[in-house]
Amino acid sequence: MIRIKGVIMREGTRDDWEPALALAWKVFNEFDAVDYTPEGKENFRRFLGDGSLDRMFRVGSYRLFTALLYGNVIGMLTLREGTHISLLFVDGNCHRNGVGSELVRLAARTIGREKIGGQLTVNASPYAIPFYERLGFTATGSETEQDGIRFTPMKLRLSVTEEYGKIF
Repeated sequence: MIRIKGVIMREGTRDDWEPALALAWKVFNEFDAVDYTPEGKENFRRFLGDGSLDRMFRVGSYRLFTALLYGNVIGMLTLREGTHISLLFVDGNCHRNGVGSELVRLAARTIGREKIGGQLTVNASPYAIPFYERLGFTATGSETEQDGIRFTPMKLRLSVTEEYGKIF
């Protein structure tokens, strides 16, 4: 449940793309960058800005979900390969208000309706592990560092309900 009145959750549009990436970079620098090497920070910056995500988004193989407040993107989640959370960021002023959890639920409901798969996966940053654990994700391996970026692979099995399709 979102504890901020007026938040709209929906699949992102082309107009949301640049603000969502800007939010990801801002929040990464505020909360995640401390856990990364200079190489990792640069690789994450390149990942966001080299154009490959934009191309995948344009052709529909990289999906964006957004949380909007008064028309501004305050949260974003992207899926690749149908069921893998690639990016999930919420404005620091909105942390602990249910925005991130609702973005994950929206993605899970979408996956369920479209019968894409029975689980969500994520490579969680050290900062995000407690958040994902609270949602029921479990580690599927130990922490790894790749190109200066630290992460722990995690997954969440989705259950079936009549009302929503597959959700957690």
